[in-house]
Amino acid sequence: MEFPAIQIEVLYFEGCPNAPRAVELVREVVAALGVNARITEREMKDYEDAVRNRFLGSPTIRVEGVDVEPLAEPPAAPAFGCRLYGSEGVPPHELIERAIRERVR
Repeated sequence: MEFPAIQIEVLYFEGCPNAPRAVELVREVVAALGVNARITEREMKDYEDAVRNRFLGSPTIRVEGVDVEPLAEPPAAPAFGCRLYGSEGVPPHELIERAIRERVR
């Protein structure tokens, strides 16, 4: 029995040096977990896009609409700039994996 695909979004702005690696990392985690996922890349064009989409910086990864970084949900302010996860430009593999596992139970 095939389960419905979980929705994963990678939000970014054009020219973000970390966006391609974020997409690659999401694909790696999905493949390693063997889950059915629909991965969508969404470009934020300007600050208004950031506000409208609750964009917290590039790259932002959401699983079923929930940010992979638990403490990043509102009241975090929208940002049209680079996002750091600790000192890195992409979230750790474990953060993405945990977010996916929490949504496929």
